Amino acid sequence: MRPTSSVTLETWRALLETRRLAPILGVSAALLLAQHSFYPGPGSMFVAALLCLSCVLLAPLAFRLLFPHGVESPWNAMRLLLYAFLGIGVVFGVGREFPSLFHLHTTFLAVNADALVSVALFLVGGWGLGRDINMEAALGQQQLRVVELEREAQSAQLLALRSHLDPHFLFNTLNAIAEWCRQDGVTAERAVLRLADMLRVILTGVRVPTWKLEQEIDLLRMLWDLHLLRDPNLFTLRLDIPSPLPDAVVPPMILLPLAENAVKHGPAAGHRGEIALVIQTVGDDLRIVLENR
Repeated sequence: MRPTSSVTLETWRALLETRRLAPILGVSAALLLAQHSFYPGPGSMFVAALLCLSCVLLAPLAFRLLFPHGVESPWNAMRLLLYAFLGIGVVFGVGREFPSLFHLHTTFLAVNADALVSVALFLVGGWGLGRDINMEAALGQQQLRVVELEREAQSAQLLALRSHLDPHFLFNTLNAIAEWCRQDGVTAERAVLRLADMLRVILTGVRVPTWKLEQEIDLLRMLWDLHLLRDPNLFTLRLDIPSPLPDAVVPPMILLPLAENAVKHGPAAGHRGEIALVIQTVGDDLRIVLENR
């Protein structure tokens, strides 16, 4: 449970917001005008203003403390009774006992049936304002949670990107691009555009649960093209795939680690040769073979 001081300050700050303060001042001004016009007396205006202020400050605060948002309690009946007794205590304590102690004229808001109206205003006004502030606070917490979830999602996407793309390959490609910028601007431009296309596709892939097999094959082509830009004789590529490709969907980047490993543990490790990608349909099944030789 949150500290009472925190709830108190939050409630009173919320009451100062224009959309709440304006109707509060409007109702209070009407009551004070009625007090001045029909029930004048020594100190009665001060007592009426003090009663209005006490109700505004205490009613929504009491409601929020007794009925915190999102907290279920088997003692709601007891809390409601306590809330009602608090309203009665404020109205009669400030409206009657206070002026009698200081020899002031009481306010009509605490006399006869009008006192019941004041108690009702305390209870209903406190319920409305307190519930509104509770809901606003809950909405603010939800918005903060949404921001946190978005931040976590971005972090997860970066982790997914790292898990699907070998950092060494990325750094080596960037180093090669830097070298080409001095020696071969055309090749550097091709490499930058190809790398940008590849990263764009990967960032799309980490956001979706599945995509078309054609998109997966395109991603592998981008990876191999970048390797061959760095070293055209690193390996030979053989693609044995049907045309058109089967209209199948696969988890994004499911083949990318295999394609990276085919280069890393084959041609890049000194075993230059062929990398082959074979796709076949066997009945209703799809068979994909990726190997280096």
